[in-house]
Amino acid sequence: QVTLVESGGGLVQAGESLTLSCEASGRTRSIDTVAWYRQAPGSSRELVARLTDGGSTNYANSVKGRFTISRNYAKNTVSLRMNSLKPEDTAVYYCYVLARWGPVERTYEAEYWGQGTQVTVSS
Repeated sequence: QVTLVESGGGLVQAGESLTLSCEASGRTRSIDTVAWYRQAPGSSRELVARLTDGGSTNYANSVKGRFTISRNYAKNTVSLRMNSLKPEDTAVYYCYVLARWGPVERTYEAEYWGQGTQVTVSS
């Protein structure tokens, strides 16, 4: 079991920056991939950024060059640095991890989500 707690959301003006943080506890050594998703009112949840244990990253086209995902293994945290924020970035942001464990012959997987943190960007 992995528990995720997000922090860092808030209200900012367009063009400003914000850093979201997600602290993991529990079975943290099993965490493989980490990611941030967001969901705006009336929209489905979408991937914002993803970072694999091997170091590969994926970003939504709308945030490329502005957002950066990172992971601190010692502190068991995942961060999302958001620069040049736009009103269309307004959403609830969710931390996500994919945990894997078990022998190679039979690997188990589980997904975990944080409770979400609100980011509001005013124009």
